[in-house]
Amino acid sequence: MKKFYSLILLLGVLVCASNVYAQNMSDMRLNEVLVTNTEGFEDDYGYRSGWIELFNTSYGTVDIAGCFLSTDPDNLTMYRIPKGDVLTKVQPRQHILFWADGVANRGTFHLGFTLDNAKELIFTAADGRTVIDRVVFPALDTNKSYGRKVDGVGSVSEIGAVYKSFRNSKLEAEAKADTSTEHGWIKMDNPTPSTNNATLDGESKSAMMAQSDPYGIFLTLTAMCVTFLALAILFLVFKQIGKFHIKKKSENAVKAVEGTKNSAKADTSGQVSAETYAAISMAIHMFMQENEAHDFEDTILTINKVSRTYSPWSSKIYTLRETPQLRK
Repeated sequence: MKKFYSLILLLGVLVCASNVYAQNMSDMRLNEVLVTNTEGFEDDYGYRSGWIELFNTSYGTVDIAGCFLSTDPDNLTMYRIPKGDVLTKVQPRQHILFWADGVANRGTFHLGFTLDNAKELIFTAADGRTVIDRVVFPALDTNKSYGRKVDGVGSVSEIGAVYKSFRNSKLEAEAKADTSTEHGWIKMDNPTPSTNNATLDGESKSAMMAQSDPYGIFLTLTAMCVTFLALAILFLVFKQIGKFHIKKKSENAVKAVEGTKNSAKADTSGQVSAETYAAISMAIHMFMQENEAHDFEDTILTINKVSRTYSPWSSKIYTLRETPQLRK
């Protein structure tokens, strides 16, 4: 039983460790890039410039402070994202935008380089060596962007890739199977900075279920099976718990009885009651007295009748047989 609990505890620790690892900077993905911006989104200074969008693919907050963005494979540390800014903590399944205006002193999200003549983007971990994500993008027209068809979904560079989310594997396989995209990336006529690249609207699960099971037979059977299975599991669990408690109660009762017997034996061993001593002493005393010492007993038993002429129980004066008299 102890080994079983130890195994469960070990599995829990491994699951927690995997979740902690999953929710870190390796969950971030380059999501969209725009090189020439003349009519689109403006930065907080009112200027239009190229931009880079990152996306948090995990369901936990990720702090990208200390990571690097670059357009040069030989210089992965072209721009370091400053630490100490709370805005570098990217919320689950959210985007973050960096302006490639070449003026780093404008703030945390203004890069120290531009995207002019750039052909590749690289997102590097805080150690300055581990490449988390990279993308080679084609020549883009003015106000046209290059982004993932589905946010965060698509291949990452095989060189330096440190993490690949299991939950995206199916979507990535679908994106690779789509020949109209290059590993999940497409040219976008309508850039979408800080928002979804494509909507995922479609039929709801209830509508899909209504089409596949119009009479609800499958859903009913499934619900019944789940209910009965849950009841069976509960029955087995409570039965085992009951057996366990009955066994423990029996063991405790046996221990209590054994303890009582042992204590009784310990209290009475080698002792004689006071009544026994008193009876022996009286017998010796009477034997030593001359008038009390005799061998023959008178076996004649005489019973004398005592007559009582008056008894309160038979007297009629105490009864109410007489007619009560009213005194005037």
